[in-house]
Amino acid sequence: MKQSSQKSTFFGGAATLAAGIVIVKLIGALYKIPLGRILGDVGFGHFNNAYSVFNLLLMVSTAGLPVAMSKTISEANALGRRNQVNRVFRVCLITFIILGFITTCIMFFGAQPLASLQGDSMAAPAIRVMSLTAFFLCTVSAYRGFAQGHSDMVPTAVSQVIEAVAKLVVGLVLAWYLLYLGFGSEIAAAGAIGGVAAGSGVSLIYLIIRHHRTNPPAKALGDDKPDTAGRILKTLLVIAVPITLSSSVVPITTYIDTIQVQNLLQSALGYTEKMAVSLYGSYQKAVAIYNLPSSLMVSLTACIVPAVSAALTTKDKLGAGKVAESALRVGAMLAIPAGVGLAALSGAIIQLLYPETNQEVASACMFILGIASIFVCIMLLCNAILQANGRASLPILFIAIGSVLKLMVNFCLVQQPAVGIKGAPIGTLVCFSLVAVMELAAIKKVTPYPPKYLRVFVKPLIAALAMGAAAWASYGLFAARLGNTLAVCGAIVVGVVIYGVLVILLRAVSKDDLSLMPKGDKIAKLLRIK
Repeated sequence: MKQSSQKSTFFGGAATLAAGIVIVKLIGALYKIPLGRILGDVGFGHFNNAYSVFNLLLMVSTAGLPVAMSKTISEANALGRRNQVNRVFRVCLITFIILGFITTCIMFFGAQPLASLQGDSMAAPAIRVMSLTAFFLCTVSAYRGFAQGHSDMVPTAVSQVIEAVAKLVVGLVLAWYLLYLGFGSEIAAAGAIGGVAAGSGVSLIYLIIRHHRTNPPAKALGDDKPDTAGRILKTLLVIAVPITLSSSVVPITTYIDTIQVQNLLQSALGYTEKMAVSLYGSYQKAVAIYNLPSSLMVSLTACIVPAVSAALTTKDKLGAGKVAESALRVGAMLAIPAGVGLAALSGAIIQLLYPETNQEVASACMFILGIASIFVCIMLLCNAILQANGRASLPILFIAIGSVLKLMVNFCLVQQPAVGIKGAPIGTLVCFSLVAVMELAAIKKVTPYPPKYLRVFVKPLIAALAMGAAAWASYGLFAARLGNTLAVCGAIVVGVVIYGVLVILLRAVSKDDLSLMPKGDKIAKLLRIK
């Protein structure tokens, strides 16, 4: 395959969905930053504890089925089997509704035991409200899977944006209003979760309306004989179960992390439940910022798999290697300065966004997580490269190993009085740095033309370290005269300028790299990059 064809593929079919995911992630970050200020450390702890229960149960319920459904529908659609498509959809819809109902019941009736298990008994109201979201999103998954099976990514992207915007508006307003009325932080956290439920409900309504408009009953008729419901369900489970098992590693680890950290703070260090939840809430505020750089990787990871897979299908192993290396280099050029910047300005950023939080705890966690975010981004890119090369099982194994190590580091460090809650981000850093290194080593070994890592990482790292030093020094100069807000903005501007100049001077980016981006050829011409 020619390079131009690879470029087209790279920003081809996945572009709409990738753009939607980036928007959703950014809205999610914008939602959690003001929410953390409204709820305070304790309320934000309740909110995130409810979310970790929800993420675990939803992942177990629905991680693999939408993929299995879209694959099965795509195959039937390619063969012109309209009746098969319709029966697959009906089987999936019923299955999702049942799974949603079960998940909702577990969360609603088991809210108090689930909250107490995490060391946060006051999170129960938020878990109960979140239970309705589980039902909505399970049903939403059926409609998204149907559209994706027809290679239509627009409904998924639009519904995700609708969901995120509704969550942002309703959640923030409810949380603020309940506190205004005098309710406690646990009820305000439940109100914030109400925004999540409202967003998923609105998303479901949009998908139902769009589905029935674009798929009227007359269009659904076919002359093929569909498989039985039992056979379809068996086929779906064969595809879905392995995906579910692999996708559940991270939410299971996150859930265990919430249980382990808060209970260790109480049992080993003697903190009250409220103090432990407050410290966990401070930590989660740093996590909300730490998640931002990984959103920059979404469009790259969504496009790596089809581009590399297409090249390999046509036996163009060299072309596949070039696309992977360019994607990894572009990702590194975004991830490394983002992580270094978060670490260099960690205290200033926390003070700017969360002035009411525990500054010492949140700033220390932010410094560690800023560095960790670099490895998370590299890991995401490596996952996509390995998956495209038919090695999808390797990331699962590596993430499982890293997760076990994270829990071990947590256990050793969190119960140390001098470390405490700061052991949790250290565990995160150890986990993802190990996973990233193992995946980079695996890519070197299993791909025919692996990326040249010195060429990928050295120049962006040099530029980013210089940028971080410049941003840190300029903040120190600005802070005394301009105050924290203007000093942070000024330091960011200085850092961006320094990084941009160094990237050009060091020739850290090539014309081939830029050509993978929209208007990349024009950018290369403007910057005189050959």
